[in-house]
Amino acid sequence: MTYRQSIEDSLSGQMLVAMPGMQDPRFEKSVIYLCAHSSEGAMGLVVNKPFEAISFPDLMEQLGIEETPVGERIDVQFGGPVEQSRGFVLHTPDYVREATLVVDEDVALTATIDILRAIADGFGPSRCLLALGYAGWDAGQLDAEILGNGWLNVAADDDLIFGEDLDIKWQLAMDKIGIDPRMLSDDAGHA
Repeated sequence: MTYRQSIEDSLSGQMLVAMPGMQDPRFEKSVIYLCAHSSEGAMGLVVNKPFEAISFPDLMEQLGIEETPVGERIDVQFGGPVEQSRGFVLHTPDYVREATLVVDEDVALTATIDILRAIADGFGPSRCLLALGYAGWDAGQLDAEILGNGWLNVAADDDLIFGEDLDIKWQLAMDKIGIDPRMLSDDAGHA
């Protein structure tokens, strides 16, 4: 199987890791969980960049949701540059509702206000990440970026997705791949 064949298969449920020479500053040292990847395009959430403009309590107040003392406080993250006013909760599949997309046996995605109410009331998923915005690619765009040395991919795990120390996720992903970022070239090679 060639590399081209392997990326044509779905990368849903895997992590994208930005190459050290990523040209787009919005994605510099980003780690992205891919929620969907097909011939029609791809969608994912950045899991290692805080959304500085708003906190979870502020968001709950804006939405008119009262937090209870048992409610879990979570950080709001920058999910990507597309639709930054739209919220997405990446979470464990112990919370699944009609509007939930179950990505795989370990991760689900819900983008309704009901999950925020459940989190505020202490009845949400056991682990979650709240992101505003998402990263999206048109048909073939992500595959071309991977072939152009923009991204690496690695299997997802709980620490990469839900780990609280955002600053180390990119290095953890590189370590998991077994690559020293200092040894990478930004130029695509050809045999």
